[in-house]
Amino acid sequence: MQVRAETTRGFLVEAAAKLFDERGYAGTSISDISALSGRTSGAIYFHFAGKEKLALAVVEAHFAAWPTLIGDARAEDRPALEKLVELSFTVARAFRDDVIVRAGSRLWMERKAIDAQLPTPFIGWIEVVTELLEEAARRGELATGVDPVIAAPGIVYAFFGLHTVSDALDGRDRIEERLHDLWLLLLVALQETPDPASLLARVHVTRAARETAGAPA
Repeated sequence: MQVRAETTRGFLVEAAAKLFDERGYAGTSISDISALSGRTSGAIYFHFAGKEKLALAVVEAHFAAWPTLIGDARAEDRPALEKLVELSFTVARAFRDDVIVRAGSRLWMERKAIDAQLPTPFIGWIEVVTELLEEAARRGELATGVDPVIAAPGIVYAFFGLHTVSDALDGRDRIEERLHDLWLLLLVALQETPDPASLLARVHVTRAARETAGAPA
């Protein structure tokens, strides 16, 4: 019974995410979610007390997507800056292709209209980037004079700013191309021996190999 309830909740969260992504929080009603999911409004209220609880569940699912991706990236025995760059492409693809991730991002931007306490974004990303830069420093990859604690927030600002601009321009269709160009700029300052093109080429080869093997890229 518990498994069935969790499956139904997951189904409703995904249906709600599709509508929140397309229409935003204010533009989505329980009736809309009912129509898309094929579940009655009563069934939805049985699992979620209201639209704000559904929105909270979508945002929480958005945040739940990251730990596995981060853990997989950090566990690899590769240069830390390569792991950081590859992780950024994996996250960019998720923001482009994963409806839960997209909806969670949009809902957080509309948080003032939602009567629920949503998790705070960005802090975790700053911590992850800081740790990867510190690893790069220990391994002699990071340019002398670059302070991971100072550099990490700037990288996160640039990354999520890129997402905002890309979403406005073409719905993130060219996000990977733009991210490549951003790293060409950032790596000049970050690498001990600057060679952004070679690092990016290695990352793209690794990602292509993952795709061929059927793993997330």
